[in-house]
Amino acid sequence: MDTQSTEKAEQVHAPASPSLVLRFMASPTDVIMAGTNSVHGGRVLQWIDKAAYACATGWSGRYCVTAYFGHIHFTRPIPSGHIVEVRSKIAHTGRSSMHIVNEVLSADPREGKFTRAADCLVIFVAMDENGKSTPVPKWVPQTEEEERVEKAALSRFELRRDIEASMRAQTYSADSSAPELTTRFLAKPTDVNWGGNVHGGTAMEWIDEAATAVTTNWAGRQTISVYAGGIRFYSPIHIGDLVEVRARILRTGTTSMHLSVQVYCCEPRKGVGGLRKALHSTMTYVAIDDDFNPQPVPHFQPTTDEDKRLHAHDLSLKALRDKYSPLPLIEREQD
Repeated sequence: MDTQSTEKAEQVHAPASPSLVLRFMASPTDVIMAGTNSVHGGRVLQWIDKAAYACATGWSGRYCVTAYFGHIHFTRPIPSGHIVEVRSKIAHTGRSSMHIVNEVLSADPREGKFTRAADCLVIFVAMDENGKSTPVPKWVPQTEEEERVEKAALSRFELRRDIEASMRAQTYSADSSAPELTTRFLAKPTDVNWGGNVHGGTAMEWIDEAATAVTTNWAGRQTISVYAGGIRFYSPIHIGDLVEVRARILRTGTTSMHLSVQVYCCEPRKGVGGLRKALHSTMTYVAIDDDFNPQPVPHFQPTTDEDKRLHAHDLSLKALRDKYSPLPLIEREQD
């Protein structure tokens, strides 16, 4: 083999294992509300993002960026002091994308019995040195279970496309009487990832914090996240950027509150007039008592034309999920 051929061979990335497991202890600093002992949903999303990132970069041999978080189900709270296990595995690869299925489990260390607390699908895209998407090694399922999971991941394509289109089409203005909250701050150096931008998981923590604040205020009691759908990343957030998080309740149920949360960013010298959209998400929160039992929340009645349109928009997202009925990524009977 000549030198040129040898150099080419050395440049070919040999994929690592298509799966990865992180295990660590949930600490008191993972709790968001005083007087509670459960980890907040934003921290769980951050854990998922880090595990999925490690899985994606290991497979592709490249720096990767979060493109999409979909259908995140929080099935129970994780107490501080539990051992946490995050399992990430590739379910499908495109040209430059990796669809990764993630499960979060936890166990009391005195018992060691792990049960599921959350699961979701995350899509990462591999990037080259110039910040452009770059091809990744193809993943081919080897077992019937892997074929089933890939089929389930692909069954979400049309649903993801239609939900994103519906979310993009909406506009948000001051013509609203809906409960809402806007926070502003600068992205800190401690928020940086290995590519010099803000962690996708950190941005999702910001979403959860704003959503928790507005739902707690509306409900007058503690709330927890139970579902996040269609978290789409549009633009990277850089260290030192001015960040604005806008959380607005669109609709309420008996015990639930359905929100839109958007994150904007820009260089501070441009001011709020230069803000660009960084990501957008829909979230569902439930009010609870001290024993985590669902509790009634005040009813929000849309009054302005915008509130009525966004109320209908949130119902349309639910209808889309019912229409497509994507296949389950996780076999629930395994719990």
